[in-house]
Amino acid sequence: MTTTEDATMARIHEAMTLHREGDPAAARQRLTALWEEIHPAGDPFHQCVLAHYLADVQDDPEQELAWDIRALAAADSVTDARVKEHDSTLAIRGFYPSLHLNLAESHRRTGNLTAAREHLALAREFGDALNQDAYGDGIRAALDRLAARLDEPPAP
Repeated sequence: MTTTEDATMARIHEAMTLHREGDPAAARQRLTALWEEIHPAGDPFHQCVLAHYLADVQDDPEQELAWDIRALAAADSVTDARVKEHDSTLAIRGFYPSLHLNLAESHRRTGNLTAAREHLALAREFGDALNQDAYGDGIRAALDRLAARLDEPPAP
């Protein structure tokens, strides 16, 4: 199944387009409504992606952290077979660097530097799952920027 055949993913992407176009409130409203439709019995892959994006549209750092936690919890329930239905080149392991990066940043923003450092370390542990492409390079660069904000050495 591709994204174009997956109505839920299409709706998630439509909402995120609103966010990218400068309307995070509308994106948050649509994503929240979708979350209410699919949670708790919905597809964990959808829940992971949706919670990941819901974190991005929050104004409150505590709410962002709560959504990042939900995204990671949902990811733990997703199988590689389900991810491959969305994109045959992906594996669930490839989601973890970004999920842990977001958790590290959320913890930093809420003042829990110990948890921020723990999630930064976890994101780096999953770094081998990142491809050598623009996305992987972007995540690695974001990890290095976060490490600098946490006064941690950059990855070797």
